[in-house]
Amino acid sequence: MKPSDFWIVIDKPLGMSSNHALGKVKRLFGIKKAGFSGTLDPLATGVLPIAFNQALKTMHYMTFSKKAYTFQIRFGQSTTTEDAEGDVTETSEVRPSRHDIINVLEHFKGAIEQVPPAYSALKVDGKRAYDLARKGEIVELKKRAVRIEELTLLSVDDDDHATFHVTCTAGTYVRSLARDLAIALDTKGHVSMLRRTQAGCFFERDAITLEKCAELVHNDAIIACMHSMGIGLDDILAVPITQCIYATFKLGQKVSYTPPYPLEDSSTVGLWLEGAFAGFAVYEAGELSPKRMINFLD
Repeated sequence: MKPSDFWIVIDKPLGMSSNHALGKVKRLFGIKKAGFSGTLDPLATGVLPIAFNQALKTMHYMTFSKKAYTFQIRFGQSTTTEDAEGDVTETSEVRPSRHDIINVLEHFKGAIEQVPPAYSALKVDGKRAYDLARKGEIVELKKRAVRIEELTLLSVDDDDHATFHVTCTAGTYVRSLARDLAIALDTKGHVSMLRRTQAGCFFERDAITLEKCAELVHNDAIIACMHSMGIGLDDILAVPITQCIYATFKLGQKVSYTPPYPLEDSSTVGLWLEGAFAGFAVYEAGELSPKRMINFLD
């Protein structure tokens, strides 16, 4: 029998929404309870991590702070959506040279501020920005602080297109980055291709296509593509527990605990029972309180 609490990484195809991809995967596995981390627009492809059943309990605690993308800028045109889906709003005859592009990249590395695209899922007065933008309303979004760890020019594909690789913090909008890069180069620009190659601990090499998933899901080969619930929790202290302590936590009771190094009160720790992830607890004044436990009977 295949495990029912796991992560799987889908290589989301072009032209499909993240929710549509999630629905297909849920049907393939015959599992209703699932969710993904990090929405990809229909015109974006690549790494889409999906958690099933109790693996959803780990999503909030996993480190998805680092993302990586390969993207292409189409110079000379800005669009309403800042990608190839939108209508052209402005044009420019200026086309940057390779030398110009490389020189301007340094200004976008490290801590920067950017204004998110009007066509984004951010909320303005309780409403999604893209819903307001589609109605023709003017959407004004505030600047956000993000961090660009790496930004590299991969190729100048032709006079109108160049391809880049970026590693950045979660919350970075590549469409905004492309727009601002073009502006810094005295031209206009929008994203013409976008592919996510990393989301936290998941990489492009971990991703399988929907077609491959459909091929493998009916036999044990799919197990090799599954990731355990405990993946991606390296940033929190791992605490081994016994069956007795697990039973105590399941009753909602606290246990005494001395951490291996100074630990701040209210710190979350991960619990491991005989090598299996068992849940989360909170450390406070020499005690651990259960926070979110895995039910091994489910």
